[in-house]
Amino acid sequence: MSDALHARTRENDEERTWRDHSADESRRADQNETRDQESTEEESLQCPECGSTDLVTDDERGETVCNDCGLVVDEDSIDRGPEWRAFDSAERDEKSRVGAPTTNLMHDKGLSTNIGWQDKDAYGNSLSSNQRQKMQRLRTWNERFRTRDSKERNLKQALGEIDRMASALGLPENVRETASVIYRRALDEDLLPGRSIEGIATASLHAAARMAQVPRSIDEVARVSRVDEDEFERAYRYVVRELSLEIQPADPAEYVPRFASDLDIPKETERTANDLLENAKRQNVHSGKSPVGLAAAALYAAAQLTNEELTQADVSEVTDISEVTIRNRYQELLEAWDLDSPHGGRSGAAEA
Repeated sequence: MSDALHARTRENDEERTWRDHSADESRRADQNETRDQESTEEESLQCPECGSTDLVTDDERGETVCNDCGLVVDEDSIDRGPEWRAFDSAERDEKSRVGAPTTNLMHDKGLSTNIGWQDKDAYGNSLSSNQRQKMQRLRTWNERFRTRDSKERNLKQALGEIDRMASALGLPENVRETASVIYRRALDEDLLPGRSIEGIATASLHAAARMAQVPRSIDEVARVSRVDEDEFERAYRYVVRELSLEIQPADPAEYVPRFASDLDIPKETERTANDLLENAKRQNVHSGKSPVGLAAAALYAAAQLTNEELTQADVSEVTDISEVTIRNRYQELLEAWDLDSPHGGRSGAAEA
């Protein structure tokens, strides 16, 4: 009886030892495999010929090429793009099976569904009268569900205002996105009570344009806004202060290209206007002056120096700056220009 018990115990010990040995071997094999994968990844990140890590992937040919020695490191890579081809934007939109990217220009960031206004089915056939009535009710309820509370309704109205004003001012997409983010911050930090939605929206757009260095004058922004200029300026100062926005003072030279394009003056005159402004900044003539007024005066002065036919009335009409202001700034710019001897004064500029 004891011999059988000892034999069974010995078998159990041997089986346990074999299991431990197998587990160690499996663990060691896994470690070796992981090490091999890591070494393979390291080797794939550098060229096996010259050891360079400057590898370029050519998606059209499915190849990875060393930018130093030209060796094809990898070929026949997997194309993870769409399986269809498109030759224009309309065809691309038609074949694409994904939605538009998220955007801050919409109150729901473009993630909600929208029922189209066309009364047609998926095959392009017109709907019956009962179906049209049903779709109209669905559109109404869909619109109500998209703005479920007052905060979302507020945001929807403000973003619509920002988009309208940006279109009227010709501001690019990135400025609209930044303005939307600024307004969302103002809404989240509870800056709206006591102020109008349109006022904060106008202030956000003006701040975004200044931050993107495509500024518009206060008069231009106030002209397309639904609030008066005083309310707009108060809202702008309040938003900048409360949100701690880092906005640099407007540079007069930022207005020159747009005004020069509207006045249809040559590049030589535009360059001279920029030189006049740079010289004025070196001599601190611009301190305390309106950037738009300085830009308008610089263009008029540059036209005189380059013998271009340009009147103060023309400049005043485009820049919305009074002729009196243009004359005053014009004299200051020319005085600073004459004092700057390296430029050779007015005569030297006219000869240039």
